[in-house]
Amino acid sequence: MNDVALRRIWLCADDYGLADGVNRAIRDLISCGRLNASSVMVVGSAIGRAEVAALQDVAANSPRCAIGLHATLTAPFRPLTMHFRPLNGGLFLPFPAMLRSGLLRRLDPGLIEDELAAQLAAFKELFGRAPDFVDGHQHAQLFPQVRDAFLRAVKEAAPTAWVRQGGRPKPLAGLLGAPKALVLDVLSAQFRKRAAGAGIPFNPAFAGAYDFSKAPDFGGLMGEFLEGMPDGGLVMCHPGFVDETLESLDPFTTQREAEHAYLASDRFPALLAANKVTLG
Repeated sequence: MNDVALRRIWLCADDYGLADGVNRAIRDLISCGRLNASSVMVVGSAIGRAEVAALQDVAANSPRCAIGLHATLTAPFRPLTMHFRPLNGGLFLPFPAMLRSGLLRRLDPGLIEDELAAQLAAFKELFGRAPDFVDGHQHAQLFPQVRDAFLRAVKEAAPTAWVRQGGRPKPLAGLLGAPKALVLDVLSAQFRKRAAGAGIPFNPAFAGAYDFSKAPDFGGLMGEFLEGMPDGGLVMCHPGFVDETLESLDPFTTQREAEHAYLASDRFPALLAANKVTLG
């Protein structure tokens, strides 16, 4: 294969810090070169010095492995700042309510910026440096009112970081069959415009959104995700091993194990090679 023709992409595992089983699966895939990025939830239930040291160790031995902040603004997690509002029983609002509040302009961007600044500071305290990139749990960084606060916080605390946008590489005519991804396309258009205006770099294209509840063939999906993905594009994934903590916090459970199994298999590097894609 001609190395010049290879497209270098990011394959990013979200949710490090969510649960021990998620952490172990992500570290396993980084150690065998099947991931080159992971984003960390500093408000997660399984994040601390030992988990951070273990992630740093495997990342140090993996070429081009980036570690970012998975900014979190939705339930079932708690804010780091005491004055954050709105809340639901001490927790962030659920994803639909948070998005609706942003669309109706009922959020306080100042409080959001303070919370994101606190999460960025927590990342720096844990890792000893700013994140390589910043994305958002359940894509909250793309929401109206959140996105401007998000970009200001990143610009201030991590000026060399890039941020994740969620727009796909395919022309609109081929996108209408995936409602979840279409929502991300629409939200990302304004996010990209604002990020560019702020001088903050972002991934040129995104893939990885699908209906987790239907437990589809992840290998088949990965083939679709790589189609048309440009150099520097990003594919999101959620590998993990199911444990009690994960089951208590997230409805996305057994499909995480399916993702891990595929990414750890011989089929995945064969797919990368067939598509002239590299993670190196």
